[in-house]
Amino acid sequence: MFAHDTEVALAAAAALVNTDRPGADALADTAALDAFVRAWDWTGSRRGDDAELAQVRALRARLRRLWHLDEDGLVEEVNRVLRDAGALPQLVAHGNWGYHLHATSPRAPLADRMAVEAAMAFADLVRAGELRRVQVCAAAGCADVLVDLSKNRSRRFCSTSCANRTNVAAFRARRAAHPG
Repeated sequence: MFAHDTEVALAAAAALVNTDRPGADALADTAALDAFVRAWDWTGSRRGDDAELAQVRALRARLRRLWHLDEDGLVEEVNRVLRDAGALPQLVAHGNWGYHLHATSPRAPLADRMAVEAAMAFADLVRAGELRRVQVCAAAGCADVLVDLSKNRSRRFCSTSCANRTNVAAFRARRAAHPG
């Protein structure tokens, strides 16, 4: 559907946004950030200090906004992210990845690299007219974000547990409305 790096960047951005839940910060310390970076295979330099953690944690709110903006607002914010980081797209290959786009130096701060990767992926969505693929979970009480990469654009929930919880609640409501 989209280039592999675009899909991974969108999924990583959603995962980063979803690390910030009320009462449960999944990036509570530098060890948690290290695990996140490993899980999403981020490359490039790292400081590994509290300042880097603070920058990445601050980025989450900026990225979350992208799920709530209309197209014009999103384009404005994507362009601002790219400008702020001095993005300069170029083809690179590393690890098991073939050629793909990077728009920052591998020496750029981690938060800048994360922001630019997300911005480039959102730019691809805008160009393809596919912004409806970024959504907020439809489950009551869940504010997690998701990227619907299904062929028929049918994904509504961030996880199987949210889908199951919603379906069970609907079943029980139907049953209560029409008792046996």
